[in-house]
This record gives sequence, structure tokens and C-alpha cells, in this order.
Amino acid sequence: MPAASTSSRITLDLQPPVAHICLHHPPFNVIDIFMMEELSSVLAEIDARADIPIVVLSGSPKVFSAGVDVAAHTPDKVQEMLTKFHAIMLSLVTSRKVTIATVHGHCLGGGAELAMVCDIVITSETATWGFPEIKLACYPPVAVTALAALVGHKQAADLILTGRSISGSETMRIGLATRAVPDGQVGAAVNESVEHLSRLSSTALALTKQAMYHWNAIHFDKGLSRAEKIYLEELMKTEDAQEGISAFLDKREPKWKGR
Repeated sequence: MPAASTSSRITLDLQPPVAHICLHHPPFNVIDIFMMEELSSVLAEIDARADIPIVVLSGSPKVFSAGVDVAAHTPDKVQEMLTKFHAIMLSLVTSRKVTIATVHGHCLGGGAELAMVCDIVITSETATWGFPEIKLACYPPVAVTALAALVGHKQAADLILTGRSISGSETMRIGLATRAVPDGQVGAAVNESVEHLSRLSSTALALTKQAMYHWNAIHFDKGLSRAEKIYLEELMKTEDAQEGISAFLDKREPKWKGR
């Protein structure tokens, strides 16, 4: 029987062979520590279900996610935040489930990282993607680790170092998304993918995904650990990173010191 549940940040709808996870933290689906904990719990629950080989991850019709909570980057919270967020990324990369990200509206920072590690990404052509962390004197650890493998080094460097935004159509062109379709056709495109996958052997899908990602998962784990170490031990101790976060929270322009 289909089962649905709602926590304070996540909506889960189990309809074997598919689990639908919806980020539910209006208005911007900011990924705070509470959402990370709930998403981690939901993914573990799904991972234990042999009758669910497919996971669809979505946000609202207006926004997938504006990213990780900037307030969680303060010295007393940043290590906990990175540990929990990166555990989710590793869970998705190493999972045997086929994951599909459904993207409307803004898909930024940690939200874009969450979508990019899914196996299949279906985005609205008008969605806004980007990794704007550099504007706060920070960087996106998952993206610096894995984005180049998806879109090539030059494209990854451009997106991460400039922090510029691109459209859903552009994400498909560079290889960040699988398909980009008009806004009103995203749901149909996701259903088409789900129906196709549902006709295949769930065992073969699981083993094939394991084989495909085995080598990448090893390097992703090591690379992410290194990116996290630099982030915590070097970047977060700079005056500019502290200023960038403070300026964002204070809604003012940052004053960089170059140190």
C-alpha cells in the first residue's frame, strides 16, 4: 500500500517501486541541519526497502533549494553542518537505488550539489542553477570535488570561481543535467523515466549502479574529505570567510581584507 509521511522539512511518499522525497522548507527550501537529519533518516529507510529501486527527489514547483543554511556556517555549527551534509552526499553516491532529481526554480549552492549527485537530473529549462559560495568567500566542497567529472574542468572552474548562475537549458548543454524541458513538462519527463526504469530488473539496476560508481565513489570520498579539511582548517579561519558570512546574514555588502 502507498504510504506517505511528512516531517518538519521532508515529505516522503512511498509508492513501490518508487519513493518520492520532497524538500519542504518554504519559501526557499533552505537546507538546514534539521533537514539534513531528516533527509539522512529518510534515505536510510528507503535504502532498507528491497521493493523500492527508484528514488525521485524534488522541491516545490517554484524552488528546488536555495542551498545550505548560511547561518550554519558559523564557527560553532560549521563542522556539524558539513559532516551531516556530506554524509547525505556519500549516501546518494554509494546507494544502489536509481535517483532522479526533479528541478524547478532556484537550484543553488548545496541544493545544486544535492541535485548533481543524483543519477538522472531533469530540470526545467528556466530553472536557475549556480554555486554562489565564492561571493561569501567560501566554496562548495561537493562541487569542487565532483563537478569537473560531470562538466569538465573549465566549465566547473567557471561556475565555481565566478559564482555565476546558468539556466536549466545550459545545465543540459554542459552535462550537469540529463534533460531540460519546458516548465509544464518536467513532471511528464520524470514519469517517463520512472516508467522506463520500472520495466527493468531492479537487481540489475542495483548491481549496474554499484559497478558504475565503485571507482568514482572511492575518489569522491577521498576528494570530499580533503575539500572538507581545507574548508574547516583553512578557509573558515580566514577573515574574509567570516566577513562574507556576516555580511550575508546582515544583508550588507562584504568588505574584503584579502586575508
